[in-house]
Amino acid sequence: MHPAAESLWKRLPKPVQDGIASGVDRLRGVTPPPPPHPDRSRGIRLLIGPVNYAGQGYRWARALEETGEVSARNFVHAENNVLRYAADYTVPWRTSEHSRAWQRAMTETITSDYTHVLIEANVPVLGGLFDGDLPRQIALMQAGGAKVGFIGHGTEVRLPSTHLTSTPWSHFTDSDEWVAAEKVEAVVEKNLEVIARMGLPTFVSTAGLLIDLPDAHFLGVVIDPSRWANDAPVLEGPRPRVVHAPTNPHVKGTPLIVPAARRLHEQGVIEFTQLDRIPNEEMPAVLVSTDIVLDQFRVGDYGVAACETMAGGRLVLAHVTDQVRREVERHAGMPLPVIEATPDTLEDVLRDIAARPDHYRAVAADGPKFVRRLHDGTFSRRVLMDRFLTD
Repeated sequence: MHPAAESLWKRLPKPVQDGIASGVDRLRGVTPPPPPHPDRSRGIRLLIGPVNYAGQGYRWARALEETGEVSARNFVHAENNVLRYAADYTVPWRTSEHSRAWQRAMTETITSDYTHVLIEANVPVLGGLFDGDLPRQIALMQAGGAKVGFIGHGTEVRLPSTHLTSTPWSHFTDSDEWVAAEKVEAVVEKNLEVIARMGLPTFVSTAGLLIDLPDAHFLGVVIDPSRWANDAPVLEGPRPRVVHAPTNPHVKGTPLIVPAARRLHEQGVIEFTQLDRIPNEEMPAVLVSTDIVLDQFRVGDYGVAACETMAGGRLVLAHVTDQVRREVERHAGMPLPVIEATPDTLEDVLRDIAARPDHYRAVAADGPKFVRRLHDGTFSRRVLMDRFLTD
């Protein structure tokens, strides 16, 4: 939208925006999709939405349905799912934001069909209803009998001010290259205030988010380990094969680590490849011909990509804070098999791996076991059942 037109649009009252947008959709033949319905024969019926980051809403829903007690559906705005992760229900943001008919239908479906709702990333489940006022939407769903909770995914609940104290390589140290830290701070403060005020069960996808949500429950991300499993040997070639495949180079710390990796490549210590925007479905084949994956070096946490790499029996190098390592070890009963490396130490760590492959081969071998303990859906299912669905 042209800046002048956008400025004028924002000054219009919400009902006027809704009327214009819905009228345009009608002229285009756009019909709001019917809401997702659960299996009403199940005693527990859960809706998760509406962001599905890295396909996690869908994965959590599938894990819960394995109990036989839960019917779970996830949904996502189409604009939040550009990588096309699997989802039970997809709706255009424009529809959820402006279609009164969709908002009424979604409200009726939640209050009549669902027993529980998990709101992802503080994004309103009922779109533009009440001008997107999340507490009012929650009150409406609760009045209809639904138990409501929150799931924190990342940036929306990670305060730049606290993150800057947890790791010197924080992606907020030079955030002008990405997004201004003060703008993020204001948004996150509002989100945390809403979560605190509502006092609802709260979960986080990764352990590092417990710094800003200390009363939340660690939920863990979920992957399908069988998709990543392979029997290819690790660290048995003449030099380690190293890959870095950043989804967001600034957040992953790409500029901080690639020079060292390329230097070692030129010296013949490692074989380094950087892959940009490679589709997720191609990564299992990539791992078969890889020894080491350089994950992320600024956030201080680990997520889906690291779990996929561990499930494939490859070695993960990343900067993971002591707080995260303690938390996940407490739940897994074993240390996180991610080799600690920072932008300052990466070169030394890679040289040590090249010199002592037997030692690091054993670390890589622990990856699949760790993933089965925390990230194949079993742990996440138990947390949600015990802390939200049956408590």
